[in-house]
Amino acid sequence: MGGLVSPFFICGGVMSLFELLEPTIVGMGYELVDIEQSTPGRLLRVFVDKKEGSITLDDCVAISNHLSQLLAVENIDYNRLEVSSPGLDRPLKKKADFVRYIGELAKVKIRIPLQGQRNFVGVLAEVDDEALTLSVDGKLVRVDFGNLDKARLVPKL
Repeated sequence: MGGLVSPFFICGGVMSLFELLEPTIVGMGYELVDIEQSTPGRLLRVFVDKKEGSITLDDCVAISNHLSQLLAVENIDYNRLEVSSPGLDRPLKKKADFVRYIGELAKVKIRIPLQGQRNFVGVLAEVDDEALTLSVDGKLVRVDFGNLDKARLVPKL
């Protein structure tokens, strides 16, 4: 349910890129949604959001400037950094994401089929410590977080 798990050796320990970037982004008043890194690490995409309103170009520039300095200090090798909003089909990664979007339509893919299905589209109805519940065509489907492969909001068009 976290972000990228590529390890970096920092201060004698191992830290993921997500763990490195998240405190800086949160400290700036944003939320780190996801990270994508191309092989062999030349392109680094960072997806950010904020609770109030949409991410603007000015937000992306400010975050990019801070992250560029942090990545230089930490000797993280990359050619290009892209910072953007997660888009209308925002990925849902953490329990807090599911709680925040209760009542919204989501597309969920699971690892082990339930009722012969691996893909569900439904309204996020409930979230607890172990699972989320979707309302799919009037029926409740409970998906354990451990069985979750991917989840995204369905855009309202």
